[in-house]
Amino acid sequence: MGKKIACVITNMFEDSEYTEPANAFQQAGHTVVAIEKEKGKTVTGKNKEATVSIDESIDDVTPADFDALFIPGGFSPDQLRADERFVAFAKSFMDEKKPVFAICHGPQLLITAKTLEGRNATGFKSIKVDMEYAGVTYKDEEVVVCGGQLVTSREPRDIPAFNRESLNLLN
Repeated sequence: MGKKIACVITNMFEDSEYTEPANAFQQAGHTVVAIEKEKGKTVTGKNKEATVSIDESIDDVTPADFDALFIPGGFSPDQLRADERFVAFAKSFMDEKKPVFAICHGPQLLITAKTLEGRNATGFKSIKVDMEYAGVTYKDEEVVVCGGQLVTSREPRDIPAFNRESLNLLN
């Protein structure tokens, strides 16, 4: 049976880091629910190639409604981590050992949630030091899976590996 995946996203996300994983998840029979501050609005990727219609407001969902969390990169995670509701939402998935998929700048939200200490992970090179300060053992690899829960990748060219390992965790 398909899993229900929460995707926290806002404007200026990295287009392909949302569209390609979301399509892979949906093709495998899973449901991706886009969550932002405002239900019904449309957010636009930083390359203006993709738009996402927001399914739910962060105020109307709880982590218990979902099987996994997906955090696309771009400038979206940095904006979301300024909002305590998104930080608490992400922290809950990590604390409950539910699958979390974060690519590129996605781990920024997990840094703010203080959930990366002692973990192996990767992310975009510009946040490597931030991740290390957060207690991560940073791996410069296309995909890093930690504890059978956390899947991280660095950038758009890593998406095939990111999708493969994320789907493995969902099955």
